[in-house]
Amino acid sequence: MAKSCSLHIRVVEGRALPAKDVSGSSDPYCLVKVDDEVVARTATVWRSLSPFWGEEYTVHLPMDFHHLAFYVLDEDTVGHDDVIGKVSLSREAITADPRGIDSWINLSRVNPDAEVQGEVRLAVQLLQDARGRCLRCHLLQARDLAPRDISGTSDPFARVFWGSQSLESTIKKTRFPHWDEVLELREMPGGPAPLRVELWDWDMVGKNDFLGMVEFSPQILQHKPPNGWFRLHPFPRAEEDSGGGLGALRLKVRLAEDRVLPSRCYQPLMALLLESVRGPPEEDTASPLAVLEELTSGDCRQDLATKLVKLFLGQGLAGPFLDYLTRREVARTTDPNTLFRSNSLASKAVEQFMKLVGMHYLHEVLKPVINRVFEEKKYMELDPGKMDLGRARRISFKGTPSEEQVRETSLGLLTGYLGLIVDAMVASAGRCPAAMRLAFRRLQQRVEERFPGAEHQGDFRYLAVSGFLFLRFFAPAILTPKLFALRDQHADPQTGRSLLLLAKAVQSIGNLGQQLGQGKELWMAPLHPFLLQSVARVKDFLDQLVDVQVDEEAGGPARALVPPSLTVREGFLLKRKEEPGGLATCFAFKKRYFRLSGETLSYAKGPECQAHASIPVPHIRAVERVDEGAFQLPHVMQVVTRDGAGTPHTTYLQCKNVNELNQWLSALRKASAPNQDKLAACHPGAFRGGRWTCCLQAERSAAGCSRTHSAVTLGDWSDPLDPDAEAQMVYRQLLLGRDQLRMKFLEESHPDAAEEADTGDPHVPPGSCPEALARQKAAAARLLEVLEDLDRAHDEFQWQG
Repeated sequence: MAKSCSLHIRVVEGRALPAKDVSGSSDPYCLVKVDDEVVARTATVWRSLSPFWGEEYTVHLPMDFHHLAFYVLDEDTVGHDDVIGKVSLSREAITADPRGIDSWINLSRVNPDAEVQGEVRLAVQLLQDARGRCLRCHLLQARDLAPRDISGTSDPFARVFWGSQSLESTIKKTRFPHWDEVLELREMPGGPAPLRVELWDWDMVGKNDFLGMVEFSPQILQHKPPNGWFRLHPFPRAEEDSGGGLGALRLKVRLAEDRVLPSRCYQPLMALLLESVRGPPEEDTASPLAVLEELTSGDCRQDLATKLVKLFLGQGLAGPFLDYLTRREVARTTDPNTLFRSNSLASKAVEQFMKLVGMHYLHEVLKPVINRVFEEKKYMELDPGKMDLGRARRISFKGTPSEEQVRETSLGLLTGYLGLIVDAMVASAGRCPAAMRLAFRRLQQRVEERFPGAEHQGDFRYLAVSGFLFLRFFAPAILTPKLFALRDQHADPQTGRSLLLLAKAVQSIGNLGQQLGQGKELWMAPLHPFLLQSVARVKDFLDQLVDVQVDEEAGGPARALVPPSLTVREGFLLKRKEEPGGLATCFAFKKRYFRLSGETLSYAKGPECQAHASIPVPHIRAVERVDEGAFQLPHVMQVVTRDGAGTPHTTYLQCKNVNELNQWLSALRKASAPNQDKLAACHPGAFRGGRWTCCLQAERSAAGCSRTHSAVTLGDWSDPLDPDAEAQMVYRQLLLGRDQLRMKFLEESHPDAAEEADTGDPHVPPGSCPEALARQKAAAARLLEVLEDLDRAHDEFQWQG
C-alpha cells in the first residue's frame, strides 16, 4: 500500500501591509516554506499594500512533515529584502478541518530565536550506581542547522540541562556537526527533572545565537530513553500576533494525506464511474456519477473535477466522460444564452481538461506575444478615467499628449498586439491536441441536438466551444500569464493594465461580438471594428477545430500526459562538474542550455546547438540543493549519478532564482522516481580543499551528512497520471458526503421526493419520476456499498501495516 501526502496551497492576496519604501508603498512577495525549506516563491507585486497573487502550488511531501510557513517580504533592488511578517501553520492546525483552511490570517512578527531548523541525534541512558542516578547523554551529531553567520554557516555547540546541572560540548564550525561526545550529569536532590538539550551558535563578538532545543519529560527518560534523531524546536512561547498591525494574508491550505490501496480495491468504484459514462442518455440523471455530482458543493467542485478528469484520462476515456457531463449540463439548460456560464462540474471539468491537455498548445499560441508585451512596456489606455497623460508623455515628441493622441496611439498598439494574437489563434487548429478537438466536436454536437430549432441556429453552435477556449483558457492566460507559466513574474501595474485590455478584447471576440456596445465600458468602442472583423476569422477557425473524426482516443489507456521522449523542461543553467581538487571559483560555472526528457538530461551551448553531452535519467541517484557556502553562490543544485560501472559523479547546476531551482529539482526527481538504489543521504556541500564544506569530513567517500528529499516535488499539469491515487481521492470525496448521500437518497421518502426528482433532466416525462427516483436510490445504495468495501480494505491494510 503506497503512502501519499500532498499540500494544496493557494496564496490568494494580502491586505493592509505596512509601507517599507520611501514612496509610501511596498513591493511584496511571499516565501512558502515546509519544515524550513523554501518550496515556492510568489512573484513580486509592485507598489501595492493590498497585493493579489492568486498563485497555487501542490507540494508532494513525505508523511512526516511538521509545519508550513508563509513569509511576506518587501523586495529591494539594493540591499537585503525587508521582512514584513509571517503566518505559521502547524500540521495539526491544517488537518483540524478535513476541508482545510480558507481564511484571512494576521501576520506575526518574525522572531529570530523562533526561526530554528534541523535535527539533533542523541542516545540517552539513565543509570543507577552507588552514588545515585546518573544521566548519560551521548551527543552524536546534528544536521541542517540554521545558518547564523554572514558566511552562511554556524559554529554550533550544545548545552545539556538536567535539573540544576548543565554541561557544554565543544564548538564545531559546521552546520552539520559530528560531536560523538558523552556528557554525564548527576541527579541532585529535588525530585525528577526533565532533560533539555539546547544548541547555540558561538560568536566571538556579541551574544551567541539560539539554534534550537529538544526537551524530554522525566517519564520519557524513565520508561523510554531517547535514542535517535529529534527535531529542534524554538523556546516555548506564544507567537506574537501583531493584531493586524502588519496586515494579513488570505490563504487556502488543504492537506491530502492518504494510503493508496492496490488497484484491485478500486475496481468496483471504477466500474460504477465507467458505467455512468457508458450508459444510455436516459439514465444520466440516475447514474452513480450523477449522484456524486449532487454531493459536491462549489468549494470542492474544482478539486473533484480535476481528479475525475485525470482518472478518466488514465483510462483513455476523458472524451466520453466530458461528453457525459456536458450532455447533462445541456439537458438541464433551457436558455442557450446561459450555457456553461455557471461553475458546474461540467464547466470545471472542461476547464481543468484544457489545462491538463492543452498547456503546450497554449504556450505555442500566446507566449511570443505575451513576451513582447512584457518586453516593450508600451503605455496603452482607452478609458479616459484611467488615462495618465504624464506617464504617456514618452509616446509624444511634443510635450504632454492630449487624450485624443493617447487614445489613437493606444488603439494602434492594441490592434497591433491583438492582430498577432488572433493570427496565432486562427492558424493553430492543426496544433491543438486531438483530445481537445474531439471534446469540442462532441460538445458542439450536443448543443445542436438540444437546440435544433431555427430560432437557435446561428452563433450558438460556436459559442459553446468559444466560451471555453477563449473565455476560460486564452483570456485568463493573457490576463494572468504568471498563473499559466507563461511568465516567471507578475506584470507591473502598467503592463497589467495592457494585459487587461487585451484580455477584454479576446473575451469580446470569444463572445463573437454579441455584447459589443453594451454595458458600462463604451470607451472600448474604438476597438469594435477590429473585433467584429476578427469574429468571421474566429468562426472559420472553430469550424476547422471541430472538423475531426469523433472516435475513442487513440492508443488506449493513457498512463502519462507527457511521452518519455518529449522535453518536459528546458532552459539555460550554469553548470560545473565535480573536480578532483583545487579551489574552484564561480567562473568554473559555464552557461549551458539544458533539456530534460523522461530519458535524458542533455545540454549544449545554445538552444539551437547539437547536444554536447547527456546524463541518462536512469543513472540519477539523488537531486538535491547545495548550501550557498559551498561555492558562495545561491540557487545551486547537484545531480548525483552512477555510471554503468558504478562510479559516482556529481554535476552542479546554478539556477537564476529559487522558483527555477524548485522547478528543476521537482522535474528531475519526477523523471528519476522509478530509479533503484536512490541515496538516502548526501552532502549538501561540495568537496573542496580536501574536505566537505558542509560537515568538514576529509574523506571524499564519507557518508552523506544530510537526508535526501526525493519525495518533495511540485505538482503541475505534466505530472504522470495515477488512476489509483485519483480513485482514492474520489473515495475521500465520497466519504465527506456519505451522510448527505444517505439522507438525500436513502431515508424514508417525503412528500416532495417526486418533485425533487423532477428537477433533473427536463426531457424526463412526469410519469417516470418515481422510476427515476428509484434508479437514484439504487445508484446511491451501490455507492455506499462500495464505500463500505473500501473502508474494510483500508482497515485491513492498516492492521497489516
